Amino acid sequence: MADGMEAQMLEPARRKMAGAERAQMRRPRKDGWTREQERLFLQTLAMTCNTSEAARVAGVCRTSAYDRRQRNRRFAADWERAMDIGYAEIEAMLMREALFGSESEEILLDGEGSVKSRKIKRGHDLKLALQLLTRHRDRVLAYRTSAAAQKERPDSPAVVRRVRRMVEEVERMRAATGT
Repeated sequence: MADGMEAQMLEPARRKMAGAERAQMRRPRKDGWTREQERLFLQTLAMTCNTSEAARVAGVCRTSAYDRRQRNRRFAADWERAMDIGYAEIEAMLMREALFGSESEEILLDGEGSVKSRKIKRGHDLKLALQLLTRHRDRVLAYRTSAAAQKERPDSPAVVRRVRRMVEEVERMRAATGT
């Protein structure tokens, strides 16, 4: 009995020395996330960069999405990938907005309801997009510099080598056919 008691007392000390609590594996809940809900969540997250909207579309609780990201490494990686896609869309939208602006049409009607004049206004309303960029910038930049993102990027060395090989093959085929 003394040995059993001693082992129980050593267990917390061992965990403390290891620096973490022991992980407890649980069975997935029957009412938990389905693959379809996960797909919808990640797809919406990539389109909107909005966790609340993605959770609403997927039919899950926003808190459960954050919990799932903490517990599931694959889901966390997919989440980061989706945020990178959404962030790239915001960057592209901001570039289009900065280059071309946006247009809105103002129509003035006279007393009888017929069109008196039309005015086209060009404007640059970037407040919301800039807030989103600022909020997610650190996380997305950290992901983009990670090894996982580097091998997927179109400007990664592996992709550049593959494209160069394809171009060389096309040039060889054209030289062989004389075109």
